[in-house]
Amino acid sequence: MAKKKKKINFYSTDPDAYWDEASTEEQETLPNKQQKLRVQLDRKQRKGKEVTLITGFVGTDADLKALGKKLKSSCGVGGSVKNTEIIIQGNQVQKVLQLLQSLQYTQTKKIGG
Repeated sequence: MAKKKKKINFYSTDPDAYWDEASTEEQETLPNKQQKLRVQLDRKQRKGKEVTLITGFVGTDADLKALGKKLKSSCGVGGSVKNTEIIIQGNQVQKVLQLLQSLQYTQTKKIGG
């Protein structure tokens, strides 16, 4: 079966505006050694509860979800994958950094205190 093109509703008050379909295509997933992931502890807008936030992943949504699932199961906690971010419940920064290093994500950095 042929893939159906998804119709996108686009509205703008600018008469010269147009929808660029090339920008909506997913990027290829970079190799693990080229990923520049940032790991940080976050409490903003979470009612004071701590979460570990992993940002900077470049690739497809499926690969991002697979990495999120692997990290969540390795830490033994819940979390989610939203807007190119992986959210792990609790303060799991050190554990996540070690797991990412073991998965060959060599350009991983801790952000914040």
